[in-house]
Amino acid sequence: MGATTKYLRYALMAEVFRYPTEGFGDRMRSVDAMLATHYPDTVHVFERFLDWATTTPLHDMEEVYARTFHVQAICYLDLGFVLFGEDYKRGEFLVNMKREQAMADNDCGCELPDNLVNVLTLLPLLKDSAFRDELAGRIMIPSLRRMLQEFSDTRTVLREKMLKRKHNAILLADRTDGNIYKNALEALLVMLTADHFDLGMLDARPQGDPLHAAAPMGCGTCAEPHHSTPIPTKP
Repeated sequence: MGATTKYLRYALMAEVFRYPTEGFGDRMRSVDAMLATHYPDTVHVFERFLDWATTTPLHDMEEVYARTFHVQAICYLDLGFVLFGEDYKRGEFLVNMKREQAMADNDCGCELPDNLVNVLTLLPLLKDSAFRDELAGRIMIPSLRRMLQEFSDTRTVLREKMLKRKHNAILLADRTDGNIYKNALEALLVMLTADHFDLGMLDARPQGDPLHAAAPMGCGTCAEPHHSTPIPTKP
């Protein structure tokens, strides 16, 4: 099995994090079949999301998506923002990702080049396997871990208190599906950690690497010669 075929699974997984439209439930059935075949450890995690996607009215799914990733967001899908916030490194990372997306001829639509959907669809287009491994291990895995932290009970309580106090916000607290995307993010994290090493805490950051500015040591939405030492890959 070629690497491109393997990484087409990530392009399919990108459908999970697109804004819900007609046929979303059917697309999630395809995702579930792929996960069951290649990543059986995700099945129990993704099952709840699949049930929601195939039984929930579209307008309700749209609301949950918007309030998870856009309006009064739990977390954001722009990986540079997740890792760096408004730090200047985010700008450098966006420039580098824009170049990589253009080189791969990956259409990012109205989203930023570091949006999770665009990064997932980029993976099967990359020809440099070492860069792809580093993108997954140093950017995607640490980002997903941080995103999932925002779904913790403690963070949820603090966020809701702040929103009620400052904005008189409409919250998802009365919805049992308000944290449903946590299951989707967990399934993706299982995929990535099965295929890649988590490199988030490694010190080696080769000069001239497009990800040099973005190496995380330790979210914004709509817009607009890789390292010489190979990164070990999982079999």
